[in-house]
Amino acid sequence: MAQELVLDARTDSAKNWAFWLYVGHAVSLLFTLGALSFIPLILNYVQRSQAEGTFVYSHHSWQIRSFWWYVFWMAIGWLLVVTIIGVLFAWIVFGVAWLWKAYRLIRGWVALNNNEPI
Repeated sequence: MAQELVLDARTDSAKNWAFWLYVGHAVSLLFTLGALSFIPLILNYVQRSQAEGTFVYSHHSWQIRSFWWYVFWMAIGWLLVVTIIGVLFAWIVFGVAWLWKAYRLIRGWVALNNNEPI
């Protein structure tokens, strides 16, 4: 039989914030291809300091890194769009970047739901 982890109020609040920020990033990814992810990103930076010393801190860092790597790969895709041969490869870069970000959001959300750091 597995033991249930009891969270203190501070950790529980931090976990709740991280959960909703995962939702914000996911909604942005689904409906704006991540264009509005800067909103939950700002809140990740603000809330990360509140989560210091808890397993939730790693989730904010995970979401922040996911955002910036996604921006990097989308920028590479757009640079490929402006080249003649790159148009063919740009859509592959966009698709892989989108799938990668979706994977990171799902993996992080599952770990958060299991009260585990990521």
